[in-house]
Formats: sequence, C-alpha cells, structure tokens
Amino acid sequence: MTETLTPAADPAGAPEGAGSGARPLSPHVPLERITVLVNPLAGSVGPNAVEEAEGILADYACEATVVALEGGTFDAQIEAALADRPDVLFVLAGDGTAGTIASRAGPDGPLIAPLPGGTMNMLPKALYGTADWPEALRRALEEGAPQNVAGGEVSDGQIQQAFYCAAILGSPALWAPAREAVREGKFGLAWAYGKRALRRAFSGRLRCSLDGRPERRAQAMVFISPMISRAMEESTGLEAAAMDPADAVQAFRLAAHAVFDDWRQDPAVTTKAIQQATIRARSRIPAVIDGEPVHLRHEARVRFIRTAFRALAPNPSTAEDSV
Repeated sequence: MTETLTPAADPAGAPEGAGSGARPLSPHVPLERITVLVNPLAGSVGPNAVEEAEGILADYACEATVVALEGGTFDAQIEAALADRPDVLFVLAGDGTAGTIASRAGPDGPLIAPLPGGTMNMLPKALYGTADWPEALRRALEEGAPQNVAGGEVSDGQIQQAFYCAAILGSPALWAPAREAVREGKFGLAWAYGKRALRRAFSGRLRCSLDGRPERRAQAMVFISPMISRAMEESTGLEAAAMDPADAVQAFRLAAHAVFDDWRQDPAVTTKAIQQATIRARSRIPAVIDGEPVHLRHEARVRFIRTAFRALAPNPSTAEDSV
C-alpha cells in the first residue's frame, strides 16, 4: 500500500499550512520529498503505524509518500524507494531491515532515517536517543542534518552483514538480551539470560588477529563503531575490545559490568583501534550484530567502513548505552 500526501496550495501558491500552523522543518537540509517505508509486522511498529505516520507528516509542509511493506514485494518496494531518491528515506521496521536498507543506500544514496521499530533498536537509539518512533520522526524532521555514519562489516563466507553500532563475537554475546531485560525492568528474565550466558562462558575461546598482528586468545571480541564509542573521538577505525576472563568468578564479574555499568572498568578487558580483524574458533561463533543474534562459521572477518551511509539525525551524542 502506497499513499502520497501532498499539501494543498493556498491562493498565493504556498503549501497550505506553511507559515500558518505547519510545524517547522529542519533548516539544515531541504526536505521537500519524503518517503516512509513501514513494516507493520516488525517488533514494535504496530498495525496502525501507517495511519500514525501519515497523521504526523500532515503537520509539515512537504510531499510525503508512506509505503506499507508487503511480504511478496518487499525487495522491489525497497529498491523502488531508493531509486526514487527522495530527500530522506525513513525506515520504520526491525533492526535487520533498517540495517539492510542503510547498507543498500550506501554513501551515495539518499539520506536514511532508521526509526525505532525493532526489538533492541540499537541504531535508532544511537541516532535519536529514544525508542519512541513518533518522537524520533519529529526530531529528524525538525532538527535533522546530514550525518556521515561509519560502521563495520562482518563476513564468514556465507553471511555478510554490516553494523553501525557494535558487533559482539563469542559466547558473551548472550549477555546482550540480559542487559536489555535489565533496561526494561524484567529482572527475572535478565537473571535467566545471565545464567544461560555464564553456562556457556567457557564453551570455546576465540583466536583473534587485529590488523594482521599475531593471533591472541580471548573469550569474546566486541567491535564498536566511532558513532557510539566513548574511546574514539574521530571516525578513524573500530574500537576493538577483547574480553578474556580467566575463570567463572571473573566471568561473573565481567557479566555484571556488561549488564549494569561500563564494562571497560573490568581488568579482563583491553581495547584498541583497528581497521580489520580475523576471528577463528573451533566451532561456530555466536554473535550479536547491531542487536541481531546470528551464528557465524568457525572463521569470520571484520572490517571498518569509514562512510557506510548518510543519516538524517540531530548532531549525535555518544550513545554507547545502546550496546
């Protein structure tokens, strides 16, 4: 389903509402043509999201097209939206769909605004500081400016997946659901996730080579984009953090840091800036890539992408708490 909202013109020729009740659009970039892709079946979108988006966009003097993504034509609708090259392409969908569209747009495509419509919403939270998609939509429309977004890519010969916040490789990837449950106040669920992660804490160590240096062993590797890293001030590389607890006591302490505060405070963690890395294990590698759980093959590569895509967002602040 596609619907285009074009403001009616007043007798003077200006869009109706412009200067007489319409909310102001961002002064940082022209926003005359806007497209919104909506997946009503995504985690936190809801069946009435198309109508809600249309209602919000009606408050602004711009031409807006709202597209409800449908299963059989999903890819074709995305390609058509990118080919149309609107001033900004909003994506109200799950984390995976938003990341895929951003990756397809690349640095030469239209501005992308990924709204929080998934479960973890790592990228939208980093860009807009909220998990409420109507608020994020209005913030982008009224305060947004073009932002070059750096990121990384994880590949294992079968999977090739970009990330713009963080990729966690190794058994501690299972701590991510525990932290999300804590943030939502679901402490019983967090404890269950935490126990599962600790049971697998020593199921297999990784061998990691950073920027071609000799391999080292670690329990897990975390690769963090410059957009959300507290340790990187410029988009010069990924922050690579090696987590290496020696026993169950250290693993529990590291898990507590990962769930409740800054995990860099733990002495079992070391960090550095890198351009690329190779990770090997004896078996498949559990991972969380921008909030999406995956299982990689026994060898994977990670590389830094200086400009992965261009986003429409307020000047971003550090938002590492979404990792």
